[in-house]
Amino acid sequence: MKPSLALFASTALVLGGCASQETTLETEQAYQVDWVGAQPTMDYSHISLTFDGQGRAFGNGGCNHWFASYTLQDDLLQFGAIGSTRRLCAAEIMEQERRFLALLQSVQHWDISPSDELRLWPAEGKPLRLV
Repeated sequence: MKPSLALFASTALVLGGCASQETTLETEQAYQVDWVGAQPTMDYSHISLTFDGQGRAFGNGGCNHWFASYTLQDDLLQFGAIGSTRRLCAAEIMEQERRFLALLQSVQHWDISPSDELRLWPAEGKPLRLV
């Protein structure tokens, strides 16, 4: 009887420890965007996002470098006005960058998917998915 009680107690401790882990948004890490809404990113484009931990975010939109302020409270996330450089790239890259920045501007909250992707959710539609 006592060994089964010890097994139960240790299992409860392990499961309780897993349940209490809090998910936090990583700063100073360059996330790579895999999906912009309902569409995967183009293989040869590199869209990135980094949170600096001090209310600034920046990255590459596939063609141009972008930057913005952000506010974070629990799972609520909002970006301020987004600025960027003004390089010209191929039309399909520019369109993808436009969709990325528009979706980023409308983000309202974030979560982590079951497959460990960071998801940034807009008011409507599919999220930005980052790894």
